[in-house]
Amino acid sequence: MNPPCGRCKKPVYPTEKINCLDKYWHKGCFSCEVCKMALSMTNYKGFEKKPYCSMHYPKTSFTIVTDTPENLRLKQQSMLNSQALYKEEFEKNKGKGFSVVVDTPEMQRLKKTQDQVSNIKYHEEFEKSKVRSDAPPPENRQDDQEQPSNTERFNHPAGQLRPAAVAPSSGGHYQAMYSYTAAEKDEVSLQEGDLILDVEPIDEGWVFGCNQRTGQRGMLPANYVRPV
Repeated sequence: MNPPCGRCKKPVYPTEKINCLDKYWHKGCFSCEVCKMALSMTNYKGFEKKPYCSMHYPKTSFTIVTDTPENLRLKQQSMLNSQALYKEEFEKNKGKGFSVVVDTPEMQRLKKTQDQVSNIKYHEEFEKSKVRSDAPPPENRQDDQEQPSNTERFNHPAGQLRPAAVAPSSGGHYQAMYSYTAAEKDEVSLQEGDLILDVEPIDEGWVFGCNQRTGQRGMLPANYVRPV
């Protein structure tokens, strides 16, 4: 029984038979699928078991892969595998030395935020610890320390002698020129600009008064206040 032709499906006799592309063809049927140009065994090109000429031979092209649920699952699985490998490499290299951090926009933003926080903390600490350099030291209280002898006074260099505080008059109103933190329970803390009422001189360099702002009454250094 003669096999059918690959194109016209009619029987192919041995005298006109062409065996190609796993089919049998009549010599007149063995032509290009597009332009119908007659082909031979030397000039045909097969694609999907069909003959084509060189001009109309199908060209392969890239296909766009759509984001199907299966493709999304594979993509997520690949990302998880990459993260697992990264973590594994990180654990292996941990402790072997410093690692270079990629300077990404996110890392730059975090670094800038940390610098701003550090600057704020520095200024806060600086303001807390800042002390007025022009504030003179308060006079030593007589009940805490004995007055130095004449010999000790003469032994002090001239540049280290402190100016004597001017004793305020009794009952006047005074204003704090410098801030002062009380060192004893019977002393009064001051802030620059505080108004001191009912000032009375007591010991040398010390007065008794009432801080109008806080309502506290007690001793304070005389060289920290001035009459108003």
